[in-house]
Amino acid sequence: MIPVAAPMAPKDNTPTPPRHVAIIMDGNGRWAQLRGRPRLVGHHAGARRVQEIVEACEPLGVKYLTIFAFSTENWKRTQTEVAGLMRLFKRFITNKAQELHAKNVRVRFIGDRVRLEPRLQDMMDNLELLTADNTGVNLTIALNYGGRDEVARATKRLAQDVAAGKLDPKDVDDETLPRYLDTCYLPDPDLVIRTSGEARISNFLLWQSAYAEYEFIDTLWPDFTKDEFEKVLARFGQRDRRFGAVKA
Repeated sequence: MIPVAAPMAPKDNTPTPPRHVAIIMDGNGRWAQLRGRPRLVGHHAGARRVQEIVEACEPLGVKYLTIFAFSTENWKRTQTEVAGLMRLFKRFITNKAQELHAKNVRVRFIGDRVRLEPRLQDMMDNLELLTADNTGVNLTIALNYGGRDEVARATKRLAQDVAAGKLDPKDVDDETLPRYLDTCYLPDPDLVIRTSGEARISNFLLWQSAYAEYEFIDTLWPDFTKDEFEKVLARFGQRDRRFGAVKA
């Protein structure tokens, strides 16, 4: 009897989700203005959207989520808007700290904290400490963050170590600086999403995103739903990431 070959297992075409997604949450102010409301109303709507996207990450296979909350350039906005944003950050931490902790989310902040008011700094520190042992989604919030500022601060720390004899200049290579960046504990982002139709990176994760895939979508951030997030991730899964190599 001629043996019958076992049927071949079907090829798994399930898209591979990005491990780390970074989001430039743009369009809050325009969302509010389109509704005849103050810009801060849009920022509050955007904060509510953050919760939905954080909760969507684990079921969709996303382990790390980094969100751009306030840039080093955002201080140029009106004093009213900046003050309102700072109140919003404190309110978010107060209202969501225990909920994030209960859902096993680990929260960290990146950016230069020195310019932030001491009360907000303390709240950020406490939230990081509260969630330090959590093993679920890693949520990183970029607050008073700028990519150039981050690289400048990292370079200063690196130079101080060289001056102190802790680091030999001959040993400095492209793997050295990342150890001094705010994101030294994170893998580089696989996917960067910007909402609201703008097609620029706005000084966000400049070093880390060298090989990230980008999605610029028209949806304003407060309207960016879990369903649209899932569609963006599915498109990512169909991309061919070669990292400078040629596919055989």
